[in-house]
Amino acid sequence: MFNEKMSVRAVRLALGLVSTLAVAHGVAQEAPIQRVEVTGSAIKRINVEGALPIQTLTQEAIAKTGANSVAELLQTLPAMQGFTIGAIAAGTNSGGRVSASIHDIGESYTLVLLNGRRLAPQGSGSTVNLQAIPMSAVERVEILTDGASALYGSDAIAGVINFVLKKNQQGGDIEANYSQPTAGQAGGSRYIAATYGMGDLDTDGWNVLASYRRDEQDQIRSTERDFANTAFRKFSRNGTNYVYDNTSTASVPANVTVAFRNPAGVAALPSVGFSPYLLANNNCPTLTVPSINNNGTTARNCTFDYIQTVEMVPENKRDSLFLKGTKKLGDNWEAFTDIAYSRFDLTARIAPNTAPFTIVAGSPQFNQYVAPFLTATQLGRVNTVSGNYRAYDWGTRDSQTITESKHAVAGVEGEFAGWNINSALTWSENSIDERYVGGYMKNAEFRNMLTNRLFDPFAPIGAQSEATQKLIDASIFNGSIREASTTLKAADVRGSRELFALSGGAAQLALGADYREYHYQQDPSADAVNGVIYNFNAPARYDMKRDNVGAFAEVLAPLTKQIEVTAALRYDSISAIDDGVRGRKVGSDQSKTTYKVSARYQPMPELLFRGSYGTGFKAPDMLSLAQPTVNAGFTASSWACPIADATLCRPGSTQYNVLSTGNEDLRPETSKQFTVGMRFEPSPRFSAGLDLWDVKIKDAVSAVSEQQAWADPVTFRALFQTYTEPATGNTYWAFLQSSVNIGKTHNRGIDWDMTGRQRFGFGTWTTTLNGTYMMKSDYTRAGTANDWTNSMNYFGTNNAVTFRHIVRLSSSLDTGKLSNSLIVNYRNGYVDAAATVRNLDTGRNETGFRLDVPSFLTIDWQGRYTFTENFILRAGMKNIADRKPPLSLRASSGHQVGFDPRYADPLGRQLYVTGNYKF
Repeated sequence: MFNEKMSVRAVRLALGLVSTLAVAHGVAQEAPIQRVEVTGSAIKRINVEGALPIQTLTQEAIAKTGANSVAELLQTLPAMQGFTIGAIAAGTNSGGRVSASIHDIGESYTLVLLNGRRLAPQGSGSTVNLQAIPMSAVERVEILTDGASALYGSDAIAGVINFVLKKNQQGGDIEANYSQPTAGQAGGSRYIAATYGMGDLDTDGWNVLASYRRDEQDQIRSTERDFANTAFRKFSRNGTNYVYDNTSTASVPANVTVAFRNPAGVAALPSVGFSPYLLANNNCPTLTVPSINNNGTTARNCTFDYIQTVEMVPENKRDSLFLKGTKKLGDNWEAFTDIAYSRFDLTARIAPNTAPFTIVAGSPQFNQYVAPFLTATQLGRVNTVSGNYRAYDWGTRDSQTITESKHAVAGVEGEFAGWNINSALTWSENSIDERYVGGYMKNAEFRNMLTNRLFDPFAPIGAQSEATQKLIDASIFNGSIREASTTLKAADVRGSRELFALSGGAAQLALGADYREYHYQQDPSADAVNGVIYNFNAPARYDMKRDNVGAFAEVLAPLTKQIEVTAALRYDSISAIDDGVRGRKVGSDQSKTTYKVSARYQPMPELLFRGSYGTGFKAPDMLSLAQPTVNAGFTASSWACPIADATLCRPGSTQYNVLSTGNEDLRPETSKQFTVGMRFEPSPRFSAGLDLWDVKIKDAVSAVSEQQAWADPVTFRALFQTYTEPATGNTYWAFLQSSVNIGKTHNRGIDWDMTGRQRFGFGTWTTTLNGTYMMKSDYTRAGTANDWTNSMNYFGTNNAVTFRHIVRLSSSLDTGKLSNSLIVNYRNGYVDAAATVRNLDTGRNETGFRLDVPSFLTIDWQGRYTFTENFILRAGMKNIADRKPPLSLRASSGHQVGFDPRYADPLGRQLYVTGNYKF
């Protein structure tokens, strides 16, 4: 509560200081005269605060954060919420993809650029994997926190992040870093980078720049952090003891599921599930526990504590290379080329494979492990029997994902007949090769071992013989399961020029056009398709193309010395999807004209007011429209049977299969948005600002969550389909996820900041306090028209939280060669996801239990010492107090249990050192 009040007061203080000082001060400031290209506009202008809010991170500001990657740099900024983190790779096939999301509007609405041009996304949509950005080549980052519909595209509804890379560097530098958590040897990281530039544009007429970097991140096992080391987590709240059980019914020794024949006119027998080991020994063996979902009749299982076998932070390596060449073509023109390449190699290790298998009624296995625990009535009506086995002796499921990003741009810029012209061709590709390198069983070999009883799935851990272990080792599959890629081919041209004189200066016009073609394809391997892997659903084959043609016009009119107005108009035409696999068009051609009007009013040099209003337009991604029905894993939580059926229900509460499919009837999303803000800089010692922003999206694309569906299975009956297990042939209920136009979303908030600078005799002290105050995070529930809900400080139906307060304090004291920096990061607490827990004091389960997750605050320090002009050494400590992630009972977004990796870093306190040498 204290932290919440302090955060609210910080916002009020920011507003109060701006208002008070605006009246009290009037100090003129000198404006620079260099014309630059501003992110969000095609018109070059004098580099002053414009009508749109832009946050800029310089190279030194980036270095002071201690961030080791582009994702770490961006995802700690207050304006960022709703992104994907790398730790999600523990339990998904993301390959370690990381993204950016401005204002929690969504990663698919946030446009990421490299030197002002688009990169190939990962997947069939528009989300860029930040792993593709060459960190060591970044000169600065410009973040436009307002939708830019004219220059870059009407789909940039949340805003734009533009990574501006180094240019015209002479000489080289080498940088190396080592970082280590203090909690143990696990989780260390390191990188080494080198950059070199030759030639001077001004004197030689050319420049070539090359930059290379190698990053390595060590794994962290869940057992190496006490807040994340078990799926059977005991905790206390308000003097009451509870346990949260996220263990799995796929166990070792195996559990059994029996379904019965139910002829007409006879009372139905529900399916039963039980652990033969538990019923025979009245306890559960190593790594298993009696499930809190056991009811003594239909469910009597030992469930597997899979968390003790997984990694919470996967091992990864990254190589990135950037090349830039620039050549003057006479006095007014330059030719340029940008080439970027990255290779990200991630190995994720999750719990041993689930391996359901069939037990034949009357077989020795049935007679030993099943028949003794059935009643006479049940024995007489046995239909199917299956074992639910966890293949522990095969080891963890290890998947290696190699993601390659290739990006090439060639273009020219210069002046012709009074026009500033910039034009380029872009080719960009993001590709993935997903390989299984451990823990997955070969189909023929595993079935042979089952049939001939060469191993016992009902034996506890450690009971297999040495001869059996050799057979196990020989039955592990190694190889690729799929390759996927997204290719972008683009061409653009834009130009700007002065038109005529106005009272405040020359009116300017910009015109431009662009063309983009996206090609998404996925090819499963022959092994995946031909059933080489046990109980495996082969990835679908995709071959999808579509293109986008756009044109825009922008006019800047300085009506007076104090008032400047900009108006922009854009037209986009997006084609239907050309589905090469099915040989037909999917969806329809879509087009729309969008606009933006912005203005700035500067009544005095130290005070600026600004605002904008605009519209946006975004087509659904290709898979949301054209994906066939495919297997998509399991539900995140365990659920009771959604629709009573003696055959299709699984016993007790357990995870159900998830299917995913496209929806050809999806409509494009449209938006209306505005910003109103001000900047105040009364003196070189103080500056402040705030921007109120508001974004409304209509026909937003989302999907009904499993929480929604299970809460009301009657309404969402169509989403409960059937799934047949490849291993057993048994058919059960499954949850179908299909994209729908959910109706509307409405986000609103305030970005605010204050910076103070004070010179002393011994140095300069600079402090910046900035934050985002969220006012709205509303959306209509998927599948409804006007049923509004929100995720404000509350784990909502979208499986996420919108934080009302995210605040960052950065303070630096520069004293000649020595600099010390302190960064404080804060986000408020929230109400956690609903969960089922066992009250240990009463022995009863409580459903709908929600934790109050406390606020999370960390403090980082960095010291920098400049030994010479050529050598700088930095040393720092992240999370000085070693704050552990707060307890969370959420069951989505990766395989971690006990905390939410999206909102709290599991690395804990880290020490790091970075050295940079220039030559």
